Amino acid sequence: MTEIESATTPAAAHRRPASLRDWLAPPIPGSALWGWLGPLFVTLFAGFLRFDRLGVPKAVVFDETYYAKDAWALLKFGWEHKTVKDADSLLIRDGSDAKIWEDGASFVAHPPGGKWMIAIGEAIFGATPFGWRFTAALAGTLSVLILCRVARRMTGSTLLGCAAGLLLAVDGLAFVTSRTALLDVFVMFWVLAGFACLLIDRDRSRRALAEKVEDGVGGSLGPFVMHWWRVAAGVCLGLACAVKWSGIFFIAAFGIMVVLWDAGARRAARVRNPYAGAIGLDALPSFVSLVVVGLLTYLATWAGWIFKPGGWGRGEVAGNPLLRPLEAMPDLWRHHKDILDFHNGLTTAHTYQSWPWDWPILRRPVAFFYTEPRDDCAAARCSREILGIGTPAFWWGATIALIVLVGVWLVRRDWRAGAILLGFMAGWLPWFVPAFGDRTMFLFYATPMLPFMALAVALALGLLIGPARQATVHLARHAPSANRRLLGSAVAGAYLLMVLVNFAYFYPVLAAKIIPYEDWDARIWFNSWI
Repeated sequence: MTEIESATTPAAAHRRPASLRDWLAPPIPGSALWGWLGPLFVTLFAGFLRFDRLGVPKAVVFDETYYAKDAWALLKFGWEHKTVKDADSLLIRDGSDAKIWEDGASFVAHPPGGKWMIAIGEAIFGATPFGWRFTAALAGTLSVLILCRVARRMTGSTLLGCAAGLLLAVDGLAFVTSRTALLDVFVMFWVLAGFACLLIDRDRSRRALAEKVEDGVGGSLGPFVMHWWRVAAGVCLGLACAVKWSGIFFIAAFGIMVVLWDAGARRAARVRNPYAGAIGLDALPSFVSLVVVGLLTYLATWAGWIFKPGGWGRGEVAGNPLLRPLEAMPDLWRHHKDILDFHNGLTTAHTYQSWPWDWPILRRPVAFFYTEPRDDCAAARCSREILGIGTPAFWWGATIALIVLVGVWLVRRDWRAGAILLGFMAGWLPWFVPAFGDRTMFLFYATPMLPFMALAVALALGLLIGPARQATVHLARHAPSANRRLLGSAVAGAYLLMVLVNFAYFYPVLAAKIIPYEDWDARIWFNSWI
């Protein structure tokens, strides 16, 4: 299952340690120093990939034409403003905002949270390609660090944690969305951060519950435990919704998950009525932590629109700033209805659109940028592209790993398999409903699913390798032979190497490198990739 068998597994459940708190919260083995050095090394590698040549191409790539200018407008006005047609060339040349702005507000299809994040880079480095891509690259890099630590916490293995982070670092779609000023990488970052907070809360709250039960606190429902890390998760998930509304599906999924975790913790602690305790003592505080805190966080990102006049549908504002939030609510509600109507009516066919059932097999990627430059090209014909596609070896391997985890959850009821599957489905299944209504959508909408795909592979590799031998006789007889672990480790290492080589092969068409047309064509494996 992992490099070490947890004391909470069924194999160990019949022989619990004397201390209940030890049984509920076993320590993660291995050096704490290595537990940070390994993930930091992988993160530095991911950061180098993302920040190297970040300003290339010096052009507006795909939907950067919307989000880079909206972010710049947020800095200047506090809300999205209309721009003139030649704004792209003005921004690329010198970052100037001269002659960019027309009169009036611009209708936008997404909340301002992600554009405020893009605006951070523009505030530091100006309205230049490097400036508007800076925060995306930072979010993509930090996501690797968070994922390493999340996987380590879930598996008890620093090696598997680093493997999960490496998979995200060298995934083509994660790489491309981390180097363009689009919104999906920010949804991924905040969802992953929220998931990490919930994992920390799970460990700490179970420890606190164990201590209180040992001390005789609580009746048949068990004691109440405060979940502070859930409040932090609510902030993160609220920010995910403030980037794109698709974040709300993660709030719903994780809300159900934590209540089940609470019931499982109370049952493990031998509370007489664990499910009643979870519903009566944990459900309402969890709703406040995730939903109410998330909603307040979401509204905070609209501050520029709320407190300043002129935004789309905002008009004039109250003279007293303290009255503006309450006064703005009817206008904000109407604005949200307009956004919802826009998305429901978005059925215009697009060259690179795809459906959610296409995503796992990478049937239709997105060409973010393509030119055939004549300069700096030794061949008769050259290509330069940014292809928004995942690393095939990772995506196709992750599909198999997810299927394996379904079996693991059904047979073992492994909470880790359930959490990973739930996170993946929250990012994938909701898109099926609008897909049947011909709603226009693209492969990069799958970006928030990527961390859960990497976690699925890491857990599957842990199953392949098997648990390490332990000093105790009881656990030792459940450990695989040395030959089995050696073979499993070799297969796992070969798979990771294959993903790394696959990414390196596709790197030129992910990073806008100028290559001979024949080399470009060799990387377009299927006609649907053109």
